[in-house]
Amino acid sequence: MELITGTVPGLGDWLSAPLSLVQGLFAQNGPNQEWEKKVTECFHEKLRANNSTAWVPCLNDVPLHYLKPNSLVKFRCMVQDMFDPEFYMGVYETVDLNTKSRVLHFGKYRDVAECSPQQEVDLDSGKTVTAERQTFYCVPVPGESTWVKEAYASSSQARVCPSTSYTTSRQKRSYEEDEDMGPRKEQNTGESHACGEPKRLETEAPAAVKHHGETNCTPSLDLNFPLPGEKGPACLVKVYENWDSFKVNDVLEVYGILSVEPVLSTRNEERDNVSSLLDPSESMDTAEEQRVHSPPASLVPRIHAVFTQKLQHINPLLPAVLRETGEGKLFVSSFMSELSSVRAELLGFLTHVLLGDGLAAEYLILHLLSTVYARRDVLPLGKFTLNLSGCPRNGAFTEHLYPVLQRLVPASHYLRMTIENMNSLRFIPHKDYAANRLVSGLLQLAPHTSLLVDETLLEQGQLDTTGVHNVTALGNLITWQKVDYNFSYHQMEFPCNINVLVASEARSLLPSDCQVHLQPQLVPPNMEQYMGALLAASLPSLLNKFRVYLSLLRFLDYSISEEVTKAVEDDFVDMRKSDPQSISADDLHRLLVVARLLSLSVGQTTLSRERWLRAKQLEMQRKNRLQEQKYVNGNEI
Repeated sequence: MELITGTVPGLGDWLSAPLSLVQGLFAQNGPNQEWEKKVTECFHEKLRANNSTAWVPCLNDVPLHYLKPNSLVKFRCMVQDMFDPEFYMGVYETVDLNTKSRVLHFGKYRDVAECSPQQEVDLDSGKTVTAERQTFYCVPVPGESTWVKEAYASSSQARVCPSTSYTTSRQKRSYEEDEDMGPRKEQNTGESHACGEPKRLETEAPAAVKHHGETNCTPSLDLNFPLPGEKGPACLVKVYENWDSFKVNDVLEVYGILSVEPVLSTRNEERDNVSSLLDPSESMDTAEEQRVHSPPASLVPRIHAVFTQKLQHINPLLPAVLRETGEGKLFVSSFMSELSSVRAELLGFLTHVLLGDGLAAEYLILHLLSTVYARRDVLPLGKFTLNLSGCPRNGAFTEHLYPVLQRLVPASHYLRMTIENMNSLRFIPHKDYAANRLVSGLLQLAPHTSLLVDETLLEQGQLDTTGVHNVTALGNLITWQKVDYNFSYHQMEFPCNINVLVASEARSLLPSDCQVHLQPQLVPPNMEQYMGALLAASLPSLLNKFRVYLSLLRFLDYSISEEVTKAVEDDFVDMRKSDPQSISADDLHRLLVVARLLSLSVGQTTLSRERWLRAKQLEMQRKNRLQEQKYVNGNEI
């Protein structure tokens, strides 16, 4: 397998053989910490120059077997779990068995110690440096839209091609001389730094092939994706610095050195044999924990991070950083010049999608722009869960609405709210103490994910205990923007930022911030054809503008001047005087949220009197419609 790096001068060296660059800096700067700092600075500098990030192959869109071991790769992912810290030999010394010459090596960015068959590690060397690293279990962003994947893949300049020599050359390295390097086991992973002794650690190509047909084979590995049917690689990301700045459910872009060492794919029973040679107090991991924390590298590769950044968003049409850089500021100002026309086009498009209902389209835009921008005590500020009632029953409308939303937002999921799904799906992540891992659930989603809950599919039936817990979890997510993960002996609260749109026939059973009753102006004979035709008629360039609009505006800063605040308070007092029953504190809060989102939707970062009056007008129309529809066939909406 060869990495084709194009014509950028000098690019191939550090992309295809980054450990050689590390080795050079280690040799120049010695085993002190200075060499590590210089390695980090060097990679940062190279990634910033000449659009080099576009030349780094990405695990999201390049199959693993196309990538060269120990080459530089990148991975766009969500932190699904964090394992316990592990120790490794950051610096170690080998002795040549024949000449007795000694050589210092670095262990950073490696899973297996580097030494020839004539060398062995001196475990008693005074030059050995033990270091610590953190391991994140990372999965592709749950529900990431196809257009996002395609846009990232098409912008890549990396060129890779498969080669049969890759498999052959790796199988030749049999690791017959490999053994764990000493009594300090890497916590939690069971991976060994191997070198120089006759103990054999068997290697294998994809692990499932070797065990096929065996009655005592290891169970198939659960990659622990939050959403059913997800595809893509899961990776163990080894982080060497600033790991305290990351948390579960963060979305990251990781640049690092790919490790698929064959020794990492050994059978668990062989790993047990190796562990038996160690101090028993250092070998307390259960077989299940070893299987989960040290999965075959052919299924779960390792990435040794040289640069990791938390992503503000995953929209490939926007600069990665919007406000702090010149590129981001220029992009924002340029887009603002065409904002009004884009909003008008989007409103027209969504009006057609919502069967001619312009009011519902206005509120859908506000919903799609909403985000939790702050928390005051336990109250999340900025959320705007929309209940779109009046939807045709049995999902005929909603299931064809979802593909339209998918084409507009970077990440989403369609949840069919049936009795069977409520009773059988795993919504809430829980801690598996036997395997020492966080087992994912459907509500473990990345920030800014759009969740469409289809309540029109709900039939008469009985919720069991699981179903009740799932519905409660959905309600807590909507109301508090948090999910209480189950740690058996206690609940642990994980804040989230999920846009929930509930489609229902009557008023939803779930809480919401705003209910809009759909009033279709047309009923297409074939909903699928109608929605498909709408998307087909939309130019890709226009869809891209919609995508930029919906992602960009939610990140604008917003404030209300003291003058406008006073005017709003006076207006609220006047409304209460004229009709005390017509408006409550909750109504005022909703009005302020609508006014904020309405202002952002036209690119205004402060509230004007015009937007305040428009918000009042929209709310009046919405309430009047609900009043008109209050009773249909004797049933309250």
